[in-house]
Amino acid sequence: MKKSFLFILFILMVLAVFSQDEKGASKIKTGWNFGALPAVTYNTDLGFQYGVVVNLYHYGDGSNYPQYNHNIYLEASQYTKGSAIYRICYDSEFLIPGMRVSSDLAYLPDDAFDFYGFNGYETRYNLEWENSDYYNDGAGSYKTRMYYKYRNYNFRFKTDLQFPVSGKSFRGLVGFNLQYYDISTVNVAKFNKGKEEEPYPTKLQEGAETLYDKYSEWGIISDDEANGGFIPLLKAGLVYDTRDNEPNPMRGIWTELFVFGAPSFLGSESGFAKVNFTHRQYFTIVKRDLSFAYRVAYQGKLFGEVPFYYQTQIETSRMKDQLGLGGSKTIRGINRNRVVADGFVYANAELRWKVVHFRWINQNFYVGLNGFADMGMTVQPVQNEVLTSYKNNPDYSDYFTGNPDRLHMSVGAGLRIAMNENFVVALDFGKALDTQDGNTGMYIGLDYLF
Repeated sequence: MKKSFLFILFILMVLAVFSQDEKGASKIKTGWNFGALPAVTYNTDLGFQYGVVVNLYHYGDGSNYPQYNHNIYLEASQYTKGSAIYRICYDSEFLIPGMRVSSDLAYLPDDAFDFYGFNGYETRYNLEWENSDYYNDGAGSYKTRMYYKYRNYNFRFKTDLQFPVSGKSFRGLVGFNLQYYDISTVNVAKFNKGKEEEPYPTKLQEGAETLYDKYSEWGIISDDEANGGFIPLLKAGLVYDTRDNEPNPMRGIWTELFVFGAPSFLGSESGFAKVNFTHRQYFTIVKRDLSFAYRVAYQGKLFGEVPFYYQTQIETSRMKDQLGLGGSKTIRGINRNRVVADGFVYANAELRWKVVHFRWINQNFYVGLNGFADMGMTVQPVQNEVLTSYKNNPDYSDYFTGNPDRLHMSVGAGLRIAMNENFVVALDFGKALDTQDGNTGMYIGLDYLF
């Protein structure tokens, strides 16, 4: 399945070479255009994805092309490792004159949500505990391949409004985000359904404990939080945006600073507030075809107690998902959610090359390559009395290093196939530079990282 999808990408690249006209000229698009494809993709963290993705763009009379007037994104898909995506997103600067409206309605069930503890390298990652290759190593190292997982079903509705503050580029941002989390330990029976009656590790062991179970048993995850809860989030801040094209800018700055929080009087399990600062900048090296882009970001707690199940969320003004550091949207090649803390920083640097432009099926295409380096680390660790007191336990070193977090890094490369400058099929491969972060990650999906 993985090989067949990569073969399709290869064929598209060949078509690009043989379909290119002499000037690689693009034509202005008008009215409604859409990109639709079967969601047959792969993500190291989630497995193979199958379903359908549709992106509709409305360009009006074409005077704003490649900018769109309205964008509707629909997805219904499932992953082989136990998660799914059912969502509809809308984005437009024309629905309400002078105001940008971005809205997202989604149901995101995940039967194998990654959980490696808190504060990055303060928590030890034991590969042999989840790798069935160690099942017969004579040391009894293997526990369960779901050791670093729990069941996380998330329902949300979020809307952001951006409005002019000074000129076209400087905008205010307000929004709300209603999220409900249904949390439990891994549903072993579901993963064993249809499996042959064979000894482990083919089937998961009934009653095998996970790290989530351990943290709940020790009280690091409190009884009040262990089963999830309701997060009514409010957000307010500022955005400065001078990008020449949102899906893949060749020049410009995109910076945002906002405060967000969940007041207890709205029904949140515990009141808290956080701040997020994200700066992105884009430089043209070769006109139209070669650019350099970087992103630096900080998210930290201002006050209150953040429920453990919300700590993985990274808030931005985009409708795309971003989870705790590690994985397809933050540090590619590193285990998803490897770094979860009250506060953290991360950065990405990419060299982006549009290798070839061509016309095909009456649409404008280009094929691009990119090389990248990603990094991040904890700067505001989770402070937990139970977590601190556990240092006196004899098996402390099995779970914790006793050392503060340090920089997590990965490097990699990617492929892009874009239609009409907006619908971008993406493939990235990242390599973690420390075995405590995992090994490699491959991600096939949509869009540039930022």
